[in-house]
Amino acid sequence: MRATVIHAPHDIRVEEVPDPRVQEPTDVVVRVLRACICGSDLWAYRGESARQPGQRIGHEFLGVVEEAGSRVAGFTPGDLVVAPFVWSDGTCEYCAEGLHTSCPRGGFWGSVGSDGGQGEAVRVPFADGTLVKLPAAAVSDDRLLTGLLALSDVLGTGHHAAVGAGVRRGSTVAVVGDGAVGLCGVLAARRLGAERIIALGRHRARTDIAKTFGATDIVAERGEAAVEAVRELTGGQGAHAVIEAVGTEQSMRTAVGITRDGGAIGYVGVPHGSGTGLDLSVLFDRNIALRGGVAPVRAYIPQLLPDVLDGTVDPSPVFDATVGLDGVPGGYRAMDERTALKVLVKP
Repeated sequence: MRATVIHAPHDIRVEEVPDPRVQEPTDVVVRVLRACICGSDLWAYRGESARQPGQRIGHEFLGVVEEAGSRVAGFTPGDLVVAPFVWSDGTCEYCAEGLHTSCPRGGFWGSVGSDGGQGEAVRVPFADGTLVKLPAAAVSDDRLLTGLLALSDVLGTGHHAAVGAGVRRGSTVAVVGDGAVGLCGVLAARRLGAERIIALGRHRARTDIAKTFGATDIVAERGEAAVEAVRELTGGQGAHAVIEAVGTEQSMRTAVGITRDGGAIGYVGVPHGSGTGLDLSVLFDRNIALRGGVAPVRAYIPQLLPDVLDGTVDPSPVFDATVGLDGVPGGYRAMDERTALKVLVKP
C-alpha cells in the first residue's frame, strides 16, 4: 500500500510500504477513508521533534474495517469506525479511569514500528479498546464524515482543555491559539455553556470560524497587549477559564496573565518552551489551577459523538483544504506556511 513517511525535516514523502495485516487476534485492519494533518505533526516536519528516517506519520483517521482478528468482539468487516490518536487495550486501570493515553499497552500512531494514519490502511491493535463504531450512513454524507474525523483528535483535545480549565455554564472563557485545537476549544466551551468566549487570534479566516463556533469577542493583540485587552474586556479581572492551545513560552505567559484569580488554565498545546513561561509563585499567589496534558480522546468520543451526529456540534469548518494522498507533502507545506488551517486527506 501507499503511506506517508518522514525522512528528514521538510522531507515528507508518499511511498510504497508493506500492507498491514492482522498480527494478533485482537487486531483489525482499517481501510482509511479520511485522515488529516495535525498541527503537532509540524513539530516533526520542522525538525523540532525527532523522527527516524522513513518513519510513518499521521495520527488521525477514520475508515472501514477490512479484516478482524479472531478475538475481536465489537467489529466486523464493513463497519465504519473512528480511531483516537492513541490505541489502548480498554481493560487496564487507566482505561477504566478514562485515561487511555496512559495505557501500558497503548501507543501512538506513527510511532516506530506502527502504521501512521496518513496512508491507505492501518493495522489497529486492541481494536475493541480503541475504535468507536460510527453509523454506516455517514459514509454518504461528506460534511458529516469530515466532522466525525475531528473526533480522532482536535475536537476531543479542545474538549479536554475546556474540562481542564473548568468551563461551566455562565463562565467567561479565553482561548489562546487560533489553530484547529484552539477553535475546537471555542466549540467545546460553547457546548459546556460558557456565557462569554474571548478568542485570541490575528488571522481573519480563523477568527471568523471562531465567531461561527461561539466566540463573543476577538483579541488580535499578542503578548502584554493581549493581556491588557482581555483584562479590559473583563473589568480588569481576567477569564474564569483559559484554554492554552499553542505550547510556547509566550502562549503560556499570556494564559497566566489573562486568568482571573481563582481561575484555571487548561493546557493542551504540545509543550515547546511553555514551561519557561510558568512562575509557580504567581500561580500560588493568585490561586490559579493548571490542568491538562495529552487528551484521552477515547474517553470523550462517546460523549461528543451524539452532538456531532445531530449537528449540535459541527467541527468540519476547521478543515479548510483537501488533498489526496499524493498531495500530503504539499499539505504539510501549506500548514507550515499558515496558508492552510488543517488539511483533510482523502486516500
